[in-house]
Amino acid sequence: MSWIDVPGVTADAPFGPQTLPYGRILAEDGGTLAVRVGDHALPLRPLAAALGPRLGPLTETDTLDPLLASDAQHWSELRERLREITTATTAPPGARLVPLDGLRLGLPFTVADYVDFYSSRHHAENVGRILRPDSEPLLPNWTHLPVGYHGRAGTVVVSGTDVVRPHGQRRRTGTDTPAFGPTRRLDIEAEVGFVCGGPTEGRLSTERAEEHVFGVALVNDWSARDIQAWEYQPLGPFLGKSFATSISGWITPLQAFDHARVPTPAAPHPLADYLVETRPAGLELRLRVEWNGTVVSEPNFAVMSWSFCQQLAHLSVNGATVRPGDLIASGTVSGPARTERGSFLELSWGGREDIDLGPGVRRTFLEDGDSVVITATAPGPADSIIGLGEVAGTIRPAAPA
Repeated sequence: MSWIDVPGVTADAPFGPQTLPYGRILAEDGGTLAVRVGDHALPLRPLAAALGPRLGPLTETDTLDPLLASDAQHWSELRERLREITTATTAPPGARLVPLDGLRLGLPFTVADYVDFYSSRHHAENVGRILRPDSEPLLPNWTHLPVGYHGRAGTVVVSGTDVVRPHGQRRRTGTDTPAFGPTRRLDIEAEVGFVCGGPTEGRLSTERAEEHVFGVALVNDWSARDIQAWEYQPLGPFLGKSFATSISGWITPLQAFDHARVPTPAAPHPLADYLVETRPAGLELRLRVEWNGTVVSEPNFAVMSWSFCQQLAHLSVNGATVRPGDLIASGTVSGPARTERGSFLELSWGGREDIDLGPGVRRTFLEDGDSVVITATAPGPADSIIGLGEVAGTIRPAAPA
């Protein structure tokens, strides 16, 4: 029996001691780092003495930044010590549980760089068929490298932050000239993000990439499809993506997913040596997308063609550095079935098919006031469940032009 006697602290619940994600609790006097235990948070600053001189200083802060700047050995030691604390029969001095209800969460870490990849073959092929119906859906480079683009770290926001409908240029119907105004095709991208840490380094192998991934979080890369379609000829996304990217307020340690490892789908040809993996780095994560309370999609991350290790190896192969606080995201998670499409562009097939949100409510893209919540779970040890904190957001009207 543990000293913790609150709902949801069991192996068959997503946030038992097998998970222990980190978050940042906000308060009037600042904030504090905490781990989630069931439907409560366990603040870590009061536990610094119990964690000892090696680990305690890493938790006497209100963000993950010092922990990310350490290394994988510290991450592993701290996780094991927290598992001991949360499963002990008596509470250590300073331990207290705070109900999540009513808590405000802040962005858990300072985002250094943000890179968004494009790792679902199903998503890439769907988008190709929608936007280039008379061409091959998959471009030739896609099976040879993890396609990605650099996003804007300054507009990564914590889950629960409202998203203001962005302005930009979009193509006038039937012409090759633009109009300016709020997007009319506001969309989501259900993604999985990987938070990096450890010493700043360049050129990582797929084997060493894992040493630089601290944890996993759900991401929603909000997208203005009409702005994106006009601007990304011939370069990549810019204003259509840079206005907001939401990330969960809870970062689940990578170690929690040891039992969720699966191989990525086999490539149709040999890969460049630097992209070859020596152990599976795909993850069996089951996502759920709710639009105004209606479940519209349940993608499975296991079908993604490129792993986070391959993404980091590719990102750094030219000498670019990987730094503490770097965030890499998977790209839209989509599967082969319609019910597994992770964007509304795909679900509505470019706006041509309505999406049923309940009696008398149909959508193609997001309207003002709409809310989206993305959740996910993974298999854990001994038939347990690993949880990922939700990522949620509500659309607010565009600001005056």
